Amino acid sequence: MIHVASAVAYRVMKKSLTNISFLLPALMFPVIFFVGYAGALSGIDQIPGFDYEPGYETFQFAFVLVQSAAMAGVFTGFGIAQDFERGFARRLMIAAPRRSGIILGYAIATMLRWILNTLVVLAIGLLIGMEILGNGLDLFALLLLGLTVNLIGILWASGVALRLRSTQAGPIMQFPIFLVIFLAPVFVPLDLLTGWIHTVASVNPFTAFIEGARSLLAGSTEEVAVAFAIGVPLAALFGLWALTGLRSAERG
Repeated sequence: MIHVASAVAYRVMKKSLTNISFLLPALMFPVIFFVGYAGALSGIDQIPGFDYEPGYETFQFAFVLVQSAAMAGVFTGFGIAQDFERGFARRLMIAAPRRSGIILGYAIATMLRWILNTLVVLAIGLLIGMEILGNGLDLFALLLLGLTVNLIGILWASGVALRLRSTQAGPIMQFPIFLVIFLAPVFVPLDLLTGWIHTVASVNPFTAFIEGARSLLAGSTEEVAVAFAIGVPLAALFGLWALTGLRSAERG
């Protein structure tokens, strides 16, 4: 399985880093969101009740980190579906002795790409004065949290792509992720939301991920345990979803 995973990961990384049409969208997506939100909405940190100590740039960086982690998984699903349409994935499945290594290979490549993209956004944030109060251990936990969200996105989109094996399944992969992301406390803290959006955000798992990331950047552990307690079981659940999708692709 390791040989299959490493070969798939190498191919995907080489394709991503040498093809501008694959490299730029995944990189520019989080950069545009971060610069747009952190710049245009920076005055929000002056409203009563906004007490996030590191400031609005860091507040939005946490959101973009979680958002980009999930959306990177969706891009992986697009890549798998495209490989099926071009016939490569079917040849790969015939050649691979342990086909679960295929999913692992796509996951490894996606995680590496997400880390590279996050480092770019982090560098931009530091250049515009973003403040990080967390220590090295906090940042390591932040990386693990981001990778957990990334894995959830990968496994969800992979399960869809393996079942439908067509890029026309793109909206099915993308819409649920967008829905849960933007029904979370994106622009203001959860306590400042009112009405039905507060109710929905309170039970939205992405709220825990975003709040956990914001806590770690502020040097706190508040909400972190909740974020991992939700994220790890979700990753396991979608792992089963992806593996049953692989079985569907084998039958197909």
